[in-house]
Amino acid sequence: MAEALLQRAAGNSLRVASAGSAPSGYVHPLSIEAVAELGLDISEARSKSLDEFIDQDVETVITVCGNADQVCPVFPGQARRYHWPFDDPAHAEGSEEEQMEVFRRVRDEIDQTFSAYGLGRKDATPCI
Repeated sequence: MAEALLQRAAGNSLRVASAGSAPSGYVHPLSIEAVAELGLDISEARSKSLDEFIDQDVETVITVCGNADQVCPVFPGQARRYHWPFDDPAHAEGSEEEQMEVFRRVRDEIDQTFSAYGLGRKDATPCI
């Protein structure tokens, strides 16, 4: 969810990729459904490991769940690091509808935060 929502907010001003320290190997179906409600298709997204990015230039790292900020490595050249501790909706309990409510709530929280961040990044782009 976070990758798609940040890419939408930032547009072409950022290259966005997501990864985890312990990737599940799949994108949660309720995550796909929650993001689809906003008109975004992440059905072809995949769960990725941080190891895929360790040798790449990474300017900013944003962690979004639990203690991810504590286990995320520092990347060479990394200039910024942010942690927004959203609930991990994959741990939601109850009926499927109750779980879906958690996915929607977290989606909306991430969307609001990333929309503001993306606008700020766009505004910070130097004009010539």
